[in-house]
Amino acid sequence: MNLFDVYPVNPINIVRAKGSAVWDAEGNEYLDLYGGHAVISVGHTHPHYVHSITSQLNEIGFYSNSIEIPIQKRLGKLLGEVSGKEDYALFLCNSGAEANENALKLASFHTGRKKVISFSKAFHGRTSLAVAVTDNPAIVAPVNQTDNAIFLPFNDEEALSEAFSAYGDEVAAVIIEGIQGVGGIREASVSFLRLIRQLCDEYGATFIADSVQCGYGRTGIFYSHDYAAIKADIYTMAKGMGNGFPIGAISISPKYKASYGLLGTTFGGNHLACAAAVSVLEIFQAESLMDNARVVGEYLISELKGFDKVNEVRGRGLMIGIDLPVELSNVKKDLLTKNRIFTGEAKPNVIRILPALNIDKAIADRFLEALDERLKEA
Repeated sequence: MNLFDVYPVNPINIVRAKGSAVWDAEGNEYLDLYGGHAVISVGHTHPHYVHSITSQLNEIGFYSNSIEIPIQKRLGKLLGEVSGKEDYALFLCNSGAEANENALKLASFHTGRKKVISFSKAFHGRTSLAVAVTDNPAIVAPVNQTDNAIFLPFNDEEALSEAFSAYGDEVAAVIIEGIQGVGGIREASVSFLRLIRQLCDEYGATFIADSVQCGYGRTGIFYSHDYAAIKADIYTMAKGMGNGFPIGAISISPKYKASYGLLGTTFGGNHLACAAAVSVLEIFQAESLMDNARVVGEYLISELKGFDKVNEVRGRGLMIGIDLPVELSNVKKDLLTKNRIFTGEAKPNVIRILPALNIDKAIADRFLEALDERLKEA
């Protein structure tokens, strides 16, 4: 059976990894500054992470949510402490799309409403509800299309106020990334996030903070939306949560009440996934990774702003977008083929930097030197 051909694939077979280094089958070393879409948060094969998963697997790897799973409560306690949302409740699932799907469903249950406000260039996932509020018609199948999804310009406070004035009583939720990833590393303004909070309170709607890519400490604070000094009603997360082991979750405000069968999952919150997630948070605490993400991120952003061929540098912490002129669209590919550095992209010409949160300035300098080389060559 052939694989269903839906991914453009680099002809590189990575067989080994440690920290921010990965090696292909021929023994060539690469620098990983993308972490498989911001997934690798504590570095590849971190010893504590490997030990935690291995130890758990030698005891029990899986059973369903029909039994007590104490490590789920341990994860919830630790996540509350690290995120500063100790009074919130935790629902565990398997991916970012599933997290957003459950958040939207819970918002609709709670409000009894159907409409969801999303924003231009938003990306919330590929499943039914999540893709319906994703601003990319190419991946929205006819069955996913709905009049309940309302798209507004990103960071447009006037448009948001007008939308609530027009049909605020029909709005179940507003969903927004604190920093858009696929959308080009574009940050929601403090005033925009505060207006969302104000209007959701005024009209009884749910504020969903999509923190799947921009959360989990990547920006130097746990949820990127926290820079606006507001609290969302539901935070969604995945990617860096398990450092490569599939796990997602939603963190839910106390005003939302649970009932049996309201949400559910077969694999979500399994023993192995929780062991992975607990170890990630333990590493966060032991190695002060959020502080490191902030410090190294500020250094990278400051240095990148000094490159005269760069149009704009956007982002916060270790979620960085480098906007290049169209004639330099080959730079990302050249960084991989000539310098052996993995980065990401956002169309048309934005290089995305989403490394592990424990990179140091030496790694940052290695990237800066490579980028300088590529830009001088261009």
